[in-house]
Amino acid sequence: MSLTDTVKALFSSDKELSQSLKNIFGFYPGNIFLYQLAFKHKSAADQTINGYKVSNERLEYLGDAILGAAVADFLFKKFPYKNEGFLTEMRSKIVSRASLNKLSQKLGLDKLVNFSSDGRSKFRSVNGDAFEAFIGALYLDKGFRFTRKIIITRIIELHIDMENLERVDVNFKSKLIEWVQKERRQIDFSLKGEVGEGYDKMYEVEIIIDEEVHSSAKDFSIKGAEQLAAERTWKKLEGNGLVNQIA
Repeated sequence: MSLTDTVKALFSSDKELSQSLKNIFGFYPGNIFLYQLAFKHKSAADQTINGYKVSNERLEYLGDAILGAAVADFLFKKFPYKNEGFLTEMRSKIVSRASLNKLSQKLGLDKLVNFSSDGRSKFRSVNGDAFEAFIGALYLDKGFRFTRKIIITRIIELHIDMENLERVDVNFKSKLIEWVQKERRQIDFSLKGEVGEGYDKMYEVEIIIDEEVHSSAKDFSIKGAEQLAAERTWKKLEGNGLVNQIA
């Protein structure tokens, strides 16, 4: 633990938040502003800069990418003989919006979120969004190596049952297809292109619902790209309250 960060926490403008993070994750923040921002939902954003309401949305975007990379790295090393399809599905289970919502509540992060009085009822992914934003703030504050360590030792190893997770079937493509059929919509998993050659070749798949592009993703297999794109589309639909969360 950095002595500088400990001293900063003692004289922080938000000692309560600093202490909460120490209690939950075992570290004091260096830049408390990043974490204050991470827990400010867009429904509570009141400050505007150049027409942009200051909230945790940008940190959420960054945290999503960092969390995905750290989880992918962890799974790659934990399951050295599993194929990319298995790894992609396991990653999807860990970072799904429903999973992050539950983790946020389990860790107590939901109590730190700043949102409007009706924000939680309108936006069902408030807690999961804050979780990703926290990861983004942590990365900017402490770097990737420290962030990866927190994700593995304080989150995955303590709060995720990997054996049980293997048995849970979460197929976002199937869920998405079921939903569009129920809603009588049209869906197309379009192969947008290929990048690279040989073992480095990646496939990009685009999901189009009712002639509207919802998301795209790249992976080393078409199946993996479809699953990633389906998950992103499902998250988008969840955020808009159009589908139920996957447990």
